[in-house]
Amino acid sequence: MLDDLKHCKKAVGVKQSTKAVENGVASNVIIARDCEQRVVRGIIELCEANAIPVTYVDSMKQLGKACGIDVDAAVACILK
Repeated sequence: MLDDLKHCKKAVGVKQSTKAVENGVASNVIIARDCEQRVVRGIIELCEANAIPVTYVDSMKQLGKACGIDVDAAVACILK
């Protein structure tokens, strides 16, 4: 999954990923296990309400690198 993230359409970050889920264009959400839970609680609830699968990765650093950005990322999502 992480290998595919660099080359597919995606949204990176809590705000962009939340907007994608709300607009119905997210197919899968990826969350870093080491991020603060208060930051991702809202998007987790949105995913549950909209039946969007959530995948967890070990670290924000790993997720940022997989997205092809130079900073850590708490959340990313793959777009339909």
